[in-house]
Order: sequence, then C-alpha cells, then structure tokens
Amino acid sequence: MHDPPRILIVDDNEANLDIARVRLESRGYEIITATDGEAALERVRRDRPDLVLLDIMMPKLDGIEVTRRLKADASLPFIPIILVTAKADAKDVVSGLDAGGDDYLTKPFDHAALVARVSSMLRIKALHDTVQEQAAELASWNKTLEERVAAQIGEIERVGRLKRFLPPQLAEMIVSASDDRILESHRRDIAVLFCDLRGFTSFAEVGEPEEVMALLDGYHQALGPLIHQFEGTLERFTGDGLVVFFNDPLPCPDPAERAVRLAVAMRDAVALLAASWRKRGHEIGFGIGIAQGFATLGRMGFEGRADYGAIGTVTNLAARLCAEAKDGEILVTARVAAAVEPFADLRSLGEATFKGLSRPTEVSHVIGLKQG
Repeated sequence: MHDPPRILIVDDNEANLDIARVRLESRGYEIITATDGEAALERVRRDRPDLVLLDIMMPKLDGIEVTRRLKADASLPFIPIILVTAKADAKDVVSGLDAGGDDYLTKPFDHAALVARVSSMLRIKALHDTVQEQAAELASWNKTLEERVAAQIGEIERVGRLKRFLPPQLAEMIVSASDDRILESHRRDIAVLFCDLRGFTSFAEVGEPEEVMALLDGYHQALGPLIHQFEGTLERFTGDGLVVFFNDPLPCPDPAERAVRLAVAMRDAVALLAASWRKRGHEIGFGIGIAQGFATLGRMGFEGRADYGAIGTVTNLAARLCAEAKDGEILVTARVAAAVEPFADLRSLGEATFKGLSRPTEVSHVIGLKQG
C-alpha cells in the first residue's frame, strides 16, 4: 500500500472525474486519472494504484474488459476494483462482478457511499497485502529452515563419518571449520599403539559366534572411551586388535606419554574383563606395543569408503612389539621409554630383532605409572 493510498479514477466524463477526484482528495488520498480503458491499463501497470474506481461505459475498452484483463495479469498485485455504472440494469453489475470486479457504485455518486466503499476496499487491500507479506516471509523462513536442517543433517553425517577414526572434538572441529585439508597426505612424528588379545584366535575357533561377538563388543566398549579420553586417533580395528596413534591429526606435545597412559588404562580395563572371562572358562590375555617415529598419514580409500591411516616403519615396529608382548606386557621402544621415564616404572628387556626390520631394537616393559 502506498502512503497515502493511491486511487486510479477512470471515466470518460470529465465532470464525473472531477467530482470523484475532489471528494476523495478531501479524504487525503492520492488521486491519478485516466479517460479510457486503454489508458487505464497503462496507468495501472505503470503506477500500481491501491484501488481502481472504474466506469463501465467507456470508449475503446469498456470497464468490464479492463477488469477482465487486469485480473488476468499475473504480474500485477491484488488491486481491488469498484465498478461504476450509470445504469440500474443489473446485467452490467453482474457482468462486471463476473469479470473480477470487487464492488460497484451507481451514478450519480452518493458522497457517503463513495467514501464508505473506497474505505472498505482499501481495508481489504491492506489486509490482503499483509497476508501476502506474511506468506512470503513464512516461505522465506521455511526455505531457510529447510536449508538449515539439510546443512545440519549433512554436518551430523559428516561428523559421524569422521568420528569413526578421530576423537569427537576433532571431528566436530573439522566440520565446523568446513575444512578437511588436515586429512590430506602429510608426514609427521607420531606415537603408535598396537594392542590385541592373547589366546583370542583359539577361543574364536571353538566358541559360538554369538559368544565371540559378545566378548568383542564388551572389549571394544571398554577401550573405546579410553581412546577418546586420551585424544588418540583410532586408525582401525583388526579383529581383536586396535591401532591408535597420537600427535596427528590432533597435535599434542606429549604423544609418547599419552600413548603409555592410555596403554596402562587399557591394561587395567582388560584385566577386569579377563576376570569375568576366566569365570566362563576363557583364558584370554592382552598385550600392547608402542613405538614413536615419523610416518606418512592421510585419508586412504575410495569414494564412499575411506579411512585415515599411517604408513611407515614406526607402525610396523609397534605391531611387532605388540606381537611379542605377553599377557599384561606393554612393550615400548627406547625413544618412548626415555620420554616416559619421569612418570613410568620401566624394566629394560634388552635388544630384540624383529622380522622385516634390519636393525635390532632396544625394548622396555612398562610396569606401571609412578605414584605422585
């Protein structure tokens, strides 16, 4: 709606035009005029009045045809039309209303009726415009809401995929920053922890599948939260084994310390589980190997299925240490031992040579964490 409301008066009779204009201008309305049907169409499309006071009997195009064309024009907003006729013939009124007219008046004008009809139609126009604005605003909000929901669903799915191998806080950080370049191939110094169960293969050979899966589920449920607690990156499950590394992609100043502290917590957690396993006749132990060194890390896989992994001698060495560890042992390299000596009790086991590695490795066993 314009302020003040804009009214187009259309009449080929100058006297009638002047009478209507004077009466409506006295009420504070902005008045524009046209003297035939074609001019009326042009002014409506150019000036977009809030109301049309339209004479039916006019040259070129009569008011009924003008009404029909205006109401059929989808590019125009809702503009109420009051039809004006000098005839008492009901056919003109009916034809005009059928064409889309919203109300009618007969000439000569009754001043009070003219003002009342105009005021009523402008209220309807204002209400219609308000509804349209609210509908447009609602449509905009709905679209925004749909976009937000879609974005949130996508974010949840992406976080879920990343949480398969990253600490939850890191997965959420990558998604919120919309930047996963951190997952591209790169080289970094990391601490790698391998762990698996002793005697599991024999148990799986004779145990029922449901029993095997139940044991693994309890085992993973116990160790998974510990990995997140120490902010390790879970590279993969290997049956009864787990591969975890530190200092990538989440940097930390103490990768060896975190790896050893996680290893001790894991050993304690599995010891509790092993006690319940023994009650069911299952003698299953647990061993861990930890090494530190440089590796190449990044996303590996194909479209739709990818993991984040580390490749290098350090991973092979941690795996070899894990394979050599007896039940309850945490075997570490000399570099790891030196890093954790201030807070861990260690026992040197001397040098060991492992398959696939040309040089012997100094190995220590982590007995436990020092008190205090």
